[in-house]
Amino acid sequence: MTKSPETVVIRRITPSLDNARFAIKRPVGGTLQVEADIFKDGHDEVAALLKWRRVGESAWNETPMRPLLNDRWAGEFLVADAGAWEFTVEAWGDVFFSWQHELEKKFAAGLRELQSEILEGAGFIETAAKQAGKGGDCEALKKFAKEMRAADPDKAHALAHDPNLCALMVIHADRSISTTAEPFHPVWVDRERATFASWYEFFPRSAEGKPDSGSTFRDCLGRIDDAKAMGFDVIYFPPIHPIGESNRKGRNNSTTCQPGEPGVPYAIGNRRQGVNGGGHKDVAPELGTLEDFDWLVAQIQKRGLEIALDFAINCSPDHPYVHEHPEWFFKRPDGSIKYAENPPKKYEDVYPLNFHNADWRALWDELRDVILFWCGHGVKIFRVDNPHTKPVAFWEWVIAEVKAKYPDTVFLSEAFTKPKMMQELAKAGYTQSYTYFTWRNTKWELVEYLTELNTPPMRDFFRPNFFANTPDILPEFLQHGGRPAFLIRALLAAMTSPVYGIYSGFELCENTPVLGKEEYLDSEKYQFKGRDWNAPGNIKDYITKLNAIRAGNRALRGFDNLRLHTAENDQILCFSKSTPALDNIVFIAATLDPRSNQSAFVHVPLEEFGIGADEEYAMEDLLTGEVFHWRGSRNFVALDPQNRPAHVFRVRRPIGREEGVDLFA
Repeated sequence: MTKSPETVVIRRITPSLDNARFAIKRPVGGTLQVEADIFKDGHDEVAALLKWRRVGESAWNETPMRPLLNDRWAGEFLVADAGAWEFTVEAWGDVFFSWQHELEKKFAAGLRELQSEILEGAGFIETAAKQAGKGGDCEALKKFAKEMRAADPDKAHALAHDPNLCALMVIHADRSISTTAEPFHPVWVDRERATFASWYEFFPRSAEGKPDSGSTFRDCLGRIDDAKAMGFDVIYFPPIHPIGESNRKGRNNSTTCQPGEPGVPYAIGNRRQGVNGGGHKDVAPELGTLEDFDWLVAQIQKRGLEIALDFAINCSPDHPYVHEHPEWFFKRPDGSIKYAENPPKKYEDVYPLNFHNADWRALWDELRDVILFWCGHGVKIFRVDNPHTKPVAFWEWVIAEVKAKYPDTVFLSEAFTKPKMMQELAKAGYTQSYTYFTWRNTKWELVEYLTELNTPPMRDFFRPNFFANTPDILPEFLQHGGRPAFLIRALLAAMTSPVYGIYSGFELCENTPVLGKEEYLDSEKYQFKGRDWNAPGNIKDYITKLNAIRAGNRALRGFDNLRLHTAENDQILCFSKSTPALDNIVFIAATLDPRSNQSAFVHVPLEEFGIGADEEYAMEDLLTGEVFHWRGSRNFVALDPQNRPAHVFRVRRPIGREEGVDLFA
């Protein structure tokens, strides 16, 4: 059957990703604000509905849209539950309100020969009565129709504007020739930990901080309890699988591995018989057994935390895949398998997989089954290593396959690459994404990048996870800024983004690099790492305070509510976050200079915060407990990178006076 022609033009629906090709992302309990251009030929009044439902359901939820300017319409709906949703817009020329408008114009012009118009209006009401079916609305509409048929022009004019009739005509509008926008727009709604979380990464083999021997899964509780005490809620492990022995790397990425050196966890797989065997569905025997891992997952969950695992699609030369499926790998002209390279870097201990080999379907299915295997062992969060070096089509497929069975699974993309690829991976289904935050240090860099991330369409699909450091990246700012640099970067990550993380050693301010590189000297990727987890100069108490502030202020759970404000000093960044009801407002002024004291006048957006120009308001510093009383929009701050790198103010608005004392919300 030929589709009916559209009766109303519906265009430029927002938010939309590539004309509904990909899903918009929202948190549970979030609001999706939708706009569209809606208009039609002639002079009819237009009505429009925003419609949404869970994918797979037949019935739509509906809410009226409201006209803005220049044929732009808006509406919003709340997404209460996690999972796959979709929305669309339906619009039509409203015959009753078009009739009402025409009648009003004729009546205002003094015309009283309106019998035909009155009968026409009665007919519209009778049609609505039929659509209402049986019940009170039907009877009320029949009564209105009867009164309209018997009315004189004055009575008809009054009836046409009766608020009860108008309400009923909205509810039971004639939508028989409406237009519904297609395709429907997908929305993915994520659970809270996908949208608000603090990640702590550590290598389980270094959990106890022993320099010459490794720890096991059952030795990890001390590190996990320490992370929990600091306020972290996601424990992230690099790969925990058997490590290959062929071409095993040694200390500081040496191509010569000395006896007893543990190898790189990213060189996954060991085919040898006995205790060393296994691949991506196995655990390294030096860490324990799969039963030990299950025990640890249960202990993590018992503490109210979650575990995240690294999904690294790397194979050592000893991986079972190499011998069972050699066709899955890239080959040299002589038939040997190619190891991984990123010139000038060489990874002789890793073989990359060929996703477009002749047996690609079997490979894709196997990798999906790897993720499902770990989901079955209680893992619902995966950090994916270098996804930009694999086909986007694979990620779109495999993430959908996993979420069909485990819809609450979270995927973090570790793709430090070109912007368009990072964005495409996020569109394809990644829940969170690593970012360029690691290298944004100056005020203009931060303002530009935070603005980019928080501007549509980026903010509708790209959810940043601000890691302050990683095992692969020791930023120059941390190398040269000392302890204050760690305070500054921790605060910026934790306060600007709802999702952030640190790699262990950050709290100890570890910052010794490989000379001339953004890499850690004596990296635990290649060796056991000796540490005193309570070494003097650590910033554990400071991180604990930051995470407590995050937990206690709902405004910090959002990203699209981030607002940047003026600070009259290029070394001070000023920003705020607030709830829609303004019952939680956090205003932050942070130094970006780890070496010198900085001061500035900062500008508070009083009108945006609901504060009068001449009202006094209280600024409670959540880091120190101090309370400052300010008046007006321009106020002075002084920051010391050693002892006060930032003010994290809870804005307390004036609510009145009692017995001569000012009261603040």
